[in-house]
Amino acid sequence: MLRDHRIVHACAAVALGLWMCTSAQAGDDLVIDLGRGPVTIHVPPSYEPGVPTPLVLLLHGYCSNGSAQEAYMQFMPLADEHGFLYAHPDGLIDFIGCRYWNGTDACCDFFGNTNDSGYLQALIDEVKAQASVDDRRVFLIGHSNGGFMSYRMACDHPDTIAAIASLAGATFIEADDCSPAAPVHTLQIHGTLDLTILYNGGCFAPDVCYPGAIETTEQWADFDGCLLDPDTSSPPLDLDAGIPGDETFVWQYSNGCDPNGSAELWTIVGGAHSPNLSSDFSSLVIEFLLAHPKSDECAGDANGDGTVDPLDSGYVLARFGCLVGVGDPDCDSADQNGDGSVDPLDSGFVLARFGECP
Repeated sequence: MLRDHRIVHACAAVALGLWMCTSAQAGDDLVIDLGRGPVTIHVPPSYEPGVPTPLVLLLHGYCSNGSAQEAYMQFMPLADEHGFLYAHPDGLIDFIGCRYWNGTDACCDFFGNTNDSGYLQALIDEVKAQASVDDRRVFLIGHSNGGFMSYRMACDHPDTIAAIASLAGATFIEADDCSPAAPVHTLQIHGTLDLTILYNGGCFAPDVCYPGAIETTEQWADFDGCLLDPDTSSPPLDLDAGIPGDETFVWQYSNGCDPNGSAELWTIVGGAHSPNLSSDFSSLVIEFLLAHPKSDECAGDANGDGTVDPLDSGYVLARFGCLVGVGDPDCDSADQNGDGSVDPLDSGFVLARFGECP
């Protein structure tokens, strides 16, 4: 049964705020409409209410849509295999009939100034209100314009986004136009024969330019505090089924990085803008994302002041309601009064989580 976000659920009020209440059930997709049309949130069969679950959003390219992007990349089977919540929302339609995202100043809101960053953040927040989302594992994947939008979200909402993967997208041409308050893990995937978003960067017009794949990756490596000396020792990958052999070279910027940040570049030698994706592509992207959560120690620094403290009430509330006895030692030990739940009465747990972030 599909569940509309407007359904009212009974929740118990507690001293420090509202108890986490969710409508999501295993195998029953949610439907959320924030005024821009319904978005289906796929809920995997393994989902358990109260157990923090990763969330993955797929962002389509310019003139495409969410369903077409999913048909191309095929992440839905992996949502069930790996147990993550999944959605592929649609951007708005511009004056020439193309769906788009207002990613960077280069791509691709060519006719206005749509607040897609705010919309996607609100969508994530609403999913969190209806399902048990792991704050440490919220991920974005984008192709082309969707890749630009993924970088925009990392710039604007680094406290929310743990990692992104961009195929043939790019970040802002000027690093000063992106000022992330926290690090984000980034993966740039780009074909050297991409004639739409050039591997080495380019311009749509004299003053509408975007950086190349290496510049994009190194800009984020710098944001994440990494040394700009990539490790190139990883074996090549087979991401394009139309190119013989393992054609994709891997550069990893992971030395010296903040615990919550790193940057990686997968270069598809001979790859086009929309590669003939191999059977390994989607699995490798998901494996990268799931291997790059936010570190637990700083997940609660909601206001970005470098400490987890009572001002970060969203974190405190997010920890309430976790299920005791399901294998989470932090949750089990947090049940100070032995009532089988983690709630404001377990103040020792709240205090134990406060402290300086690394």
